Amino acid sequence: MQLTLEEIIELTGGKIVNEGRADSFSGLASLKEAGVDDVSFLGNEKYYADYLATAAGLVLVPTIVERFPKGSVAIEVENPSYAFGLIVKKLASKQRVFKPGVHPAAWVANDVVFNADKVSIKAGAVVESGSRIGDGTEINSNVSLGEGVIIGENCVLHSNVVVREFCELGDRVILQPSCVIGSDGYGYELVDGRHTKVDQVGIVVLEDDVEIGSSTTIDRARFGKTTIGEGTKIDNQVQVAHNVIIGKHCLVVAQTGLAGSCELGDYVTIAAQAGVAGHIKVGDQAVLLGRTGAAKNLEGGKMYMGMPARPLKEEQKKLASLARLPKLLKDFKDLKKSLSEAD
Repeated sequence: MQLTLEEIIELTGGKIVNEGRADSFSGLASLKEAGVDDVSFLGNEKYYADYLATAAGLVLVPTIVERFPKGSVAIEVENPSYAFGLIVKKLASKQRVFKPGVHPAAWVANDVVFNADKVSIKAGAVVESGSRIGDGTEINSNVSLGEGVIIGENCVLHSNVVVREFCELGDRVILQPSCVIGSDGYGYELVDGRHTKVDQVGIVVLEDDVEIGSSTTIDRARFGKTTIGEGTKIDNQVQVAHNVIIGKHCLVVAQTGLAGSCELGDYVTIAAQAGVAGHIKVGDQAVLLGRTGAAKNLEGGKMYMGMPARPLKEEQKKLASLARLPKLLKDFKDLKKSLSEAD
């Protein structure tokens, strides 16, 4: 599969600022590894030396760049990383072949509602009774859909995904391999010295354009719904507990944990290995940096850091003070010694 130079210009809205030796491209690569058939991009000044030495056939560059690699077509765009993503998507759509139909090695209950001419269900998939699958959706190998699951249009469920009973997915949802939607929430009561399981009878709702990463688990609500808002993207190995509500267009990065009944507003970003305690709220457009622990409600529109979470500047001042502590202790000991000698 190839894209011509004209197609790339039309797709990205960029303009040629340096002529090159190629006029069609079939690959995507980093600046270091790219060859004459590949498209690459300069998205970070740290890679400027690699950019100048690249053998890429085409490079997407920001407007501030004035030097160009020899032999490479350079296309100026406002956001090279985003423009590169558009090219990736275009090439992927050309390479992906959607083959509707049900593989003979799949098992689909007789009452499942779907159009076999517009849905792809691959080998080893299991679709239980009462489920509904929208047109254009692809169910890959060994996916398990429980009873009464609702899947919207143009979704992609990759291999070994589990969606348990009665959970609901909107349109254009992507589930990466081995994620689990609708596992039981972690709920127990101590009765007569034994941990007794609390039934989890709610569901999970993933709204339109949500993407869930590999090996991420989203627990069903104890009652009601665990909800992931429209456009939210959740990374690999994230734990979302029962009755959590995540707003629209949030970013939740790898190994984050969201405890039961916490609530994130819209456009919240939570970096890697952060944690949010149960029953608290994080406001719209808040940013929690890596390994931040939110133990109380956090106001929106601010950046937070540390355990417990504090506004970024406040936490930075604390860390700067701690860094000075060894010198302060030394100065104190020297002062104490000099006073002792003066006596």
